[in-house]
Amino acid sequence: MQNALYIVATPIGNLADITKRAVDILQAVDKIAAEDTRHSKQLLAHLGINTSLIALHEHNERQQTATLLAEIKQGAALALISDAGTPLISDPGYYLVREAHVQGIKVVPIPGPSAVICALSASGLPTDRFCFEGFLPAKAQARINALQNLVVEQRTIVFYESPHRVLDSVQAMCAIFGPQRNITMARELTKQFETIFAGDLAQLVNFIQQDSNQQRGEIVLMLGGCEVAEDKFDLTPAAEKILVTLLSELSVKQAVSLAVQITGVQKKILYARAVELTGHID
Repeated sequence: MQNALYIVATPIGNLADITKRAVDILQAVDKIAAEDTRHSKQLLAHLGINTSLIALHEHNERQQTATLLAEIKQGAALALISDAGTPLISDPGYYLVREAHVQGIKVVPIPGPSAVICALSASGLPTDRFCFEGFLPAKAQARINALQNLVVEQRTIVFYESPHRVLDSVQAMCAIFGPQRNITMARELTKQFETIFAGDLAQLVNFIQQDSNQQRGEIVLMLGGCEVAEDKFDLTPAAEKILVTLLSELSVKQAVSLAVQITGVQKKILYARAVELTGHID
């Protein structure tokens, strides 16, 4: 076994999704760094693997990194796993991997399950271009601010969300992006109660409110991107919403200037629409 840091993807639910290569690596390495050793022991027991485990999580990653990398330099092979899926995707490990590269230690990815890719493949939304935003902020105003920054994002936007915040997040999206924006929710992927709901934001809010089970488990939200106006002289709904919001607080001139920076729409188009909306020439 080559001394290196192996980034090993593990199942997001169904244990049969583990790859043969992942099993071989986890059996062969000298040590496995795991986000939660109690959780990982169950997976390793299922696979019949007895490799030594060590905890590596957000609270001890910096302290553990020096020791683990020193062991690799001395000839050890180390695997990194998270509780589920591909490590580092909204999970610990960034500092360890970055330092491994800095110190010239070989890093080997062992591909496998990823909730982001799994959910996107079944979303029914465009997947040629997408962005991953991870978890939205827990506090309401910070969450609103984060979503407002994505109003003109044209790519499909992927979020992770916790079950106790999913309804609040979807309601905030409905208010900011409009009830007709397309969204897909993937919940408990590859598990017994897997649910994939595709519709618009208003429909998803109703779906979650009508079934409390939808506020349980692991959740991926995929929001359709902002549609570009077919006619370059038309404003998209998102651009118009930004302009209206700015006009409620600023003069026509100031609102149009900021709207140009935010939306990229031509100034003359925004100015003409602002005059229509306000009846004022500035």
